[in-house]
Amino acid sequence: MWADGLSVKAGIADHKAALLVIIAATTEGKKVLLACESGERESKEGWSNILRNLTSRGLRLPRVTIADGHLGIWSALGELHAEGREQRCWNHKICNVLDRFPKKEQPAAKQLMRSMSYADTQKECEKDRDRFVACYRKQDPKAAETLLKDWDRMVTFYDFPKEHWVHLRTTNIVESPFDMVRLRTNAARRFKRVDNASTMIWKLLMIAEKAWRCLKGAEYSTQEIRRWEACKQRQQSETNRRVTVSSTEQRWKLHE
Repeated sequence: MWADGLSVKAGIADHKAALLVIIAATTEGKKVLLACESGERESKEGWSNILRNLTSRGLRLPRVTIADGHLGIWSALGELHAEGREQRCWNHKICNVLDRFPKKEQPAAKQLMRSMSYADTQKECEKDRDRFVACYRKQDPKAAETLLKDWDRMVTFYDFPKEHWVHLRTTNIVESPFDMVRLRTNAARRFKRVDNASTMIWKLLMIAEKAWRCLKGAEYSTQEIRRWEACKQRQQSETNRRVTVSSTEQRWKLHE
């Protein structure tokens, strides 16, 4: 499931209204628009109301949710679906990190971040992370701190089949359809009511939904994904055990 709070020109106020949008994928890999309602991005209550409404109509909350780290949906899911996995959007993370840099340093930092997000393995990704932190921690400590925040939730996608990674890294599945929507909302003058904008955007997205492509790796069944996750978790547990044993042996040698 992908969630994002997107700004549109709506209402007579100076600030832009946010639309809370949720798109999910069926077990057959078909993408479906579930929600498009006005609200505040950081509002736990707003996201909770949407999720409760969806579950009351029969929705089973997903195995993994992809969204920006600042959204109130994480607090809502913590109460309603604590067992669900979390993946932070890499595009949002890269933008947040780059905002900590002077403009002249952003291109080099962006290249390192892109390489990190598309690493073939979690181990390679974390090596690129350590290289980034070592390079920038002294001169741009806030950038390094921003990168390391919620790190465990940045690499959740590695626990799923590789064919799914392209869909799990970012919230592009939500943002891409809105490129077409903004052509209409930007051309129109500001809507007098947020509800008018929400209704039009919902209709546009429902039309666009018919042309959305299925996810890659849709042939994986739920049972296969569960086995994949269990295998990755066993591998991680074994790695952690080896690190613990190695650290203990080193301490023993020091005492000797």
